[in-house]
Amino acid sequence: MPKESLPNSPQSPDEPGDHNPLWQNLVGIWKETTVQVRRWLPTDAIQLRKAYDNAQNIFKSFSVNDDKIAEILEQIRAELPTTEALLIGKPQAGKSSIVRGLTGVSAEIIGQGFRPHTQNTQRYAYPSEDLPLLVFTDTVGLGDIGQDTDSIVQELTGELQQESSYARILILTVKITDFAVDQLRQIAQEVRAAYPGVPCLLAVTCLHEIYPPEMTDHPSYPPETDQVTRAFDALQSSFAGCFDRAVLLDFTREEDEFDPVFYGQEALRDVLAELLPEAEANAIYQLIDDQEMASDQLGTLYRDVGRRYISAFAVIAATLAAVPLPFATMPVLTALQVSMVGLLGQLYGQRLTPSQAGGVVSTIAGGFFAQAIGRELIKFVPGIGSVIAASWAAGYTWALGEGACAYFGDLMGGKKPDPEKIQQVMATAFESAKERFRASR
Repeated sequence: MPKESLPNSPQSPDEPGDHNPLWQNLVGIWKETTVQVRRWLPTDAIQLRKAYDNAQNIFKSFSVNDDKIAEILEQIRAELPTTEALLIGKPQAGKSSIVRGLTGVSAEIIGQGFRPHTQNTQRYAYPSEDLPLLVFTDTVGLGDIGQDTDSIVQELTGELQQESSYARILILTVKITDFAVDQLRQIAQEVRAAYPGVPCLLAVTCLHEIYPPEMTDHPSYPPETDQVTRAFDALQSSFAGCFDRAVLLDFTREEDEFDPVFYGQEALRDVLAELLPEAEANAIYQLIDDQEMASDQLGTLYRDVGRRYISAFAVIAATLAAVPLPFATMPVLTALQVSMVGLLGQLYGQRLTPSQAGGVVSTIAGGFFAQAIGRELIKFVPGIGSVIAASWAAGYTWALGEGACAYFGDLMGGKKPDPEKIQQVMATAFESAKERFRASR
């Protein structure tokens, strides 16, 4: 026989009933949730088809083909804060060392990276020709007997005549012991007269060559020895009217046992920041900061240059992801990351098409793809959303690059890539890079 409820007996919280406050509250929540869900859930065939098409369009935006990647890369290239540095100086004056100090790339890689550009110049784009942050144009043959100064000036002014979206700067490089500078001064004067609006930096290098015998290491910067001061003042007088700022540098190799290796690097960075537009200056600041972060972790020559590439791509990714429109930058970031993996593959001897590079990304990314989606969704949070998205994009790009290095490194060593190891590498890299890029913004 069913039990009768006593008129005034309290009901258990577990028991449904019209007079149970907890139950009534749950029913109210359910009804309100149902109303909210029905507002955006498709309820008929046409709406379902539209939702399906929208989802397909979103996921299609993540696919990459050769034509699309070329189009996207062209758009990125036009927006990058790229600096073109025209290096003017004699051989062994320290021009390649300046490139190494700005990029962190090993001397061997820089030597391989410069390619003939014109009769008297060579060019090196960092981190790649496709997406350069820094383009170095180096004059060659200065100081050679019978060298035609007019042809060098003509080629340099020809470079500057070309329309370009790049910020430009002349870096006049002179060894502190070199006072046979007539030819170099003539070139600097003529280029300066033709293009007074292009800033010029006088970089005086190889300071240790005139240190007193008792000095076996760099002094505190700036060096205040009489020998350095007198020579620096004399060279500034020789090039008076040819430059906007002057800086003392001594970028040596590790085996030279001078500490620090890049003596005057911070001064160079700060002077460039004065002479360059803000976006380009910020990019150089970030690159040099990344070098300091990675210096104690570099293993092989390949990982060395690989991290330099990864660093530059992570900077670009953070800039792109800061756009406060969810999913708007996903195709561009995908193309950027596929390009990075393709470039790293070349470094390790694997020449990949964009489609093949995209396959490598899919292979090593694993669960990070879901995090990339989350990065875009968080842009719906006003204000802070874009900042978090930028740090996540940089962190994800860095992690993907580290994972690609591990992947290609295994292939180069004749080993089968270990997915678990690659995921661990990416997870560690992602967390550290995400925090670092968030703090830098």
